[in-house]
Amino acid sequence: MEQLIIGTGAMGGLFGCLLAPHASVTLLTTNRDHAEVIGGHGLTLVDLDGATRQVAVEVLTDPGDYGRRANLILICTKARATGEAAAVARSLLAADGLVLTLQNGLGNLEQLVAAVGGERAAAGVTAQAATLLGPGRVRHAGAGPTVLGIPVGRGGMIGAVAALFTRAGMETYTSDDVDSLLWSKLIVNVGINALTALLRVPNGVLVQTPVCDLLLTRAVDEAVAVARARHIDLAYERQLKRVRDVCVRTVENRSSMLQDILRGRPTEIEVINGAVVALGREAGVATPVNLLLTQLIQALEATAADRL
Repeated sequence: MEQLIIGTGAMGGLFGCLLAPHASVTLLTTNRDHAEVIGGHGLTLVDLDGATRQVAVEVLTDPGDYGRRANLILICTKARATGEAAAVARSLLAADGLVLTLQNGLGNLEQLVAAVGGERAAAGVTAQAATLLGPGRVRHAGAGPTVLGIPVGRGGMIGAVAALFTRAGMETYTSDDVDSLLWSKLIVNVGINALTALLRVPNGVLVQTPVCDLLLTRAVDEAVAVARARHIDLAYERQLKRVRDVCVRTVENRSSMLQDILRGRPTEIEVINGAVVALGREAGVATPVNLLLTQLIQALEATAADRL
């Protein structure tokens, strides 16, 4: 299976490292320093047990250099870059290929469908966690199941992708309930990302500290209420337990939003807690905790240059 991973940060790098021994994998990144290190020395993966290994993998900075068509394109960019990634995917995807997003937030799948068609676009969620340590260096920070939504008529293809991921050491399943999948992932991010970024703590601190766990719970409460108002069936206790379980499984992980804040980069707050606020407003559901978290992250971004 010819695979292209667009976006080679923490998660793109992790999937590249794990999949490269099992398939033909190419990484596409806009970070030239990152690409130079990977091209010269391979991608360094720090495994869950702390062991380090080098993985040789092709890396490109120009889509025009790919020179072939991919059977599977995995989108691992930030949500703000989805439109650009979708355009690249449209130009490089095989006629019977599949574009798969494992990104955070809502709205990514819709952009891919608009670019390549509903039968060639899929979304999934993963409990895998990773931290980008520097150019060409990724730490595998947590493990858990991956679930892939089944596009209409593409059960065979998505099943083959799930089997490949499982062979690569990532326990993977398929589901025909894409909306519930995406909202379950959204709720995990709603509970964890903004709080860890604001407090500058790893995931595990949220469930180890009662006042943090209370804020996490209230943010999840609101997100579940919005989902239910949109007729998405999510059991509250199950969702809250899942968020807490992710914190425990990824106790030392720095969330993607925390990594963005520490690097002075824009976050994905608008498509995570901000999405809950916007959709809650449409549905008449109050979301004061998510609104405050959204505004605090936006303020943190806006004042980055003035920070003492």
